Amino acid sequence: MAIYHLEAKVISRGTGRSAVAGAAYMSCSRIYNDYDGVQHDYTRKQGLVWQQVFLPDMAPAEWVDREVLWNAVEDAEKTKDSRLAREFVVALPVELNKDEWITLLTDFIQTNFVAEGMCADVCIHDTDGHNPHAHIMLTVRPLTKDGKWQHKTEKEYLCVRDGEERGFTAAEFKSAQSEGWEKQYQYKVGKKKVYMPPSQAETQGYERVSKYPKSTKYGRQNPITARWNSEDQLVLWRAVWADAVNRCLERSGHDERVDHRSHAERGLDEQPTIHEGVAARAMEKKGIISDRCELNRQIKADNVLLRELKSLVKKLMDAVKNTVPAIAEAMETVRQKMIIFRYQLLRIGTGKEKITDTLQIVKPDFRKYESIMKQLKVKVQERRTLLDEKKAAPAIQIFRQRELTQKITALTEDIEKLKSEKALLLNQFNCAEDQGMAEVKQHITSMENSLNKLDQQETKYASQLEAALAQYTELQQETVAMDSTDLDTARQAIRPAKECETIQRLQTTYGKKFDSRTLAQSQMDVAEMLDETAESVSIRQELQQLQGQQNRQSHVKERSQER
Repeated sequence: MAIYHLEAKVISRGTGRSAVAGAAYMSCSRIYNDYDGVQHDYTRKQGLVWQQVFLPDMAPAEWVDREVLWNAVEDAEKTKDSRLAREFVVALPVELNKDEWITLLTDFIQTNFVAEGMCADVCIHDTDGHNPHAHIMLTVRPLTKDGKWQHKTEKEYLCVRDGEERGFTAAEFKSAQSEGWEKQYQYKVGKKKVYMPPSQAETQGYERVSKYPKSTKYGRQNPITARWNSEDQLVLWRAVWADAVNRCLERSGHDERVDHRSHAERGLDEQPTIHEGVAARAMEKKGIISDRCELNRQIKADNVLLRELKSLVKKLMDAVKNTVPAIAEAMETVRQKMIIFRYQLLRIGTGKEKITDTLQIVKPDFRKYESIMKQLKVKVQERRTLLDEKKAAPAIQIFRQRELTQKITALTEDIEKLKSEKALLLNQFNCAEDQGMAEVKQHITSMENSLNKLDQQETKYASQLEAALAQYTELQQETVAMDSTDLDTARQAIRPAKECETIQRLQTTYGKKFDSRTLAQSQMDVAEMLDETAESVSIRQELQQLQGQQNRQSHVKERSQER
């Protein structure tokens, strides 16, 4: 059935990605990257269904060739961590055919991206006929009316006038200068470096130590780029894509609909699954259990149980009359529901405890490793600076040379000590080099994410358990006018079958991971919550009194017969 999926990514050099490589991958083609001289060849990749490049009116016509387009993007970006493109991966409804997919994507891209001034490159993939999806790559730098790239951010100088500081771009500063605004530069004041305007520094006779004026850290962002990068815009695009898919499904006569909202926004009790990713699925294909896939299997199984229990309880509550059999059936059903929720809570608690214990062992050592790496970086840089200073200092300055040598020696000893500590930590984590610690960090992050997910599940099942307890209390109130002995007898007759049904459900859901001890603990906890111990004692006393009366009546009858 149709599902909603829209994943937004940014292709950035800072993460080691390339816009040319991304375009070659999704178009299953060979493209040469002029920026780094690498040829990206994905011609052997399968599953390409359709491809198209969309351009706004101001874009050069030759950009319809994706190789020309994305090389132009690479050429426009100069820094090693530049953002090159934005990528969307969207799921396509299996109910629609290829032509309907193309119409859906074309309308969506033209209306939301090309009309805004972006260049868009889109490809449809469907390798096995069960997972049709589209990759959409978008330019992130706006275009001028002449088809030239605009700036994403512009240098913003922090200028002063009469003690007031204000930011100006290079174009704005020309007019601001005539109004008395001055740029600020660093000047040496004693042992400190202080920003001040040249007019103030000249009167004090300070020496300028840098030719670069004071400016904001990230500059002033292009308002168009700022809007494209905003979270509000992404939320809007997600909603628009859902609306576009639903309109297309409706036009084609299908009843299925998709929804971009989260489970919480839609008021659903079911827990959403997490994104597994290519790496996790590859591990599963090799027979290795992935934490993410295992967590999703657990969530899906829990959701199936939740749907079954809610449906069953709803039917019973609708059918309940003020009769002993009906009330007994409803109370036992709710009781077994509470046992299942308590079982799930105990399992979650065990999983959280294991993850927490592991994190308590691993995280302190990893933080120590990160601290050592920071110290190493500082000390290595400090030693390099001293070596340069020693090299530049005249040999005749014997005392200065000796002082520098002592400092360099001390730093070298500190560095070697830190390296030894780092080697011990690497050995402790079974890592041959620093690169392995990146995997350790990813594993820690994955465990923390799993812990957060388990916290959410725990909150959900705790609330479900409270709701079930409230249902049980309502049913108890309906039994006030009933005979407690008859009701208990009816419940005890139903309970064995209910308990067998509960065990079968849990065994079906959890398979080999089903734990009878956890179930026994769940039953004890629920019995305590429902105060069944005191209730059973009271009923036992009533039964004993009733049996005593029957025995006495029988004894009197026998004596009368003897006479």
